[in-house]
Amino acid sequence: MSGAGEGQAKDISTVDNYQRLQIAPNPDGTITRLAKFPESPPTSDPKLPTPVLSKDIPINESKNTWVRIYLPRHELDHSSSSKLPLVVFYHGGGFILLSAASTIFHDYCVGFATDVPVIIASVEYRLAPEHRLPAAYEDATEALHWIKTTPDDWLRDHADLSNTFLMGISAGGNIAYHAALHADVDRLHPLKIHGLILQQPFFSGTQRSGSELRLANNPAFPLSCSDLMWDLSLPIGASRDHEYCNPTVGDGCKKLDRTAVGWRVLVTGWDGDPLIDRQIEVAKMLEENGVHVVCHFAEGGYHGIDIIDASKAKALFVVVKNFIFSQSAR
Repeated sequence: MSGAGEGQAKDISTVDNYQRLQIAPNPDGTITRLAKFPESPPTSDPKLPTPVLSKDIPINESKNTWVRIYLPRHELDHSSSSKLPLVVFYHGGGFILLSAASTIFHDYCVGFATDVPVIIASVEYRLAPEHRLPAAYEDATEALHWIKTTPDDWLRDHADLSNTFLMGISAGGNIAYHAALHADVDRLHPLKIHGLILQQPFFSGTQRSGSELRLANNPAFPLSCSDLMWDLSLPIGASRDHEYCNPTVGDGCKKLDRTAVGWRVLVTGWDGDPLIDRQIEVAKMLEENGVHVVCHFAEGGYHGIDIIDASKAKALFVVVKNFIFSQSAR
């Protein structure tokens, strides 16, 4: 695999990157995750004063995959014949960290379900390097088939499966893209995908982009940490020009073009993110292949700011709400 430090303004040692990510490599190729990120339990009791109810349901117990469903409580409080759009959400973490239960993603989904509003199915997928790609993509698509057949009453009674969107942030945006790429849409009925929401999606390549060079030592997400995450996630021996990492290689976009008939794709990003040029490049590639793309690139932010800064999250929810409901009206 190509070296992590090529083309950078300054090299940062791999050891420092492991320390920065608070992980330790093990001789068998796994990692020890040293950081204990806060997690939040689901809240399914309608008697509790929460604007959004949530519950966890297993998908594949042999893989320890599951989904956390978020239901705006007003859906229970007011009987209505209309159902809400369904958003299948994939969390971030560079494919190697965090969970659907992580507090930052739980709180984000609660705010999202409240402000938009939508039903959310947040998917717990297997992490690398214990389960290298395409494991996360397989879990993502398996979740879609689980959703279409589940007898869960929240999804059955309140989610409009015919109005489904795939959404993810960072590595989750990458997963949403590849889940759409590999989904057999004809076999998902009654679940029908209307579009993708790629929030600061995690893509890269061996040739450095302008923003990667300019922001190589960005403190929020240094390029060498991004490289390490790819080293730990891609199939053994693969370079960053593997199709999982670099969508502009191969015929991936043509596959999506054949799948995404009538879809729209929202791509969001910030100019302080080293990945922004990649995100713009992918958006242009999709447009050139006939996909209807909506871009929302803003100034002053960094990678992951939408999750960390509540005001930025609420502003993004407005953008996503307009995207989802204008799509629904088509």
